[in-house]
Amino acid sequence: MTTIYHNPRCSKSRQTLELLRTHGVEPEIELYLESPLGAQAITDLLDKLGIGAAQLVRRSEQDFKDNNLGRADITEDELIAAMVKYPKLIERPIVVSGDRAVLGRPPENILELL
Repeated sequence: MTTIYHNPRCSKSRQTLELLRTHGVEPEIELYLESPLGAQAITDLLDKLGIGAAQLVRRSEQDFKDNNLGRADITEDELIAAMVKYPKLIERPIVVSGDRAVLGRPPENILELL
């Protein structure tokens, strides 16, 4: 089963979904802005992606700036808690297949899962 954590308003997310479909994959679509992820779900995604929370957070979002999330002493747990509270901070799209995941930036990154 393949899952995409998707934001339909994001062009990269739409392109990634289209690329999956072009390759015959109809993923389960998780609209993470409508149904926010919990801390454990984000931690699981980070493990599958093989990255830290700082690499998954969108630094250009106003919530990132307003909450001083770029400070040097920020912890993984604080960043994960911020992504739970402000789901727009989560980089998108994320495609998961089995125990692996990739960021669809650029969308072609997902081809390594297929």
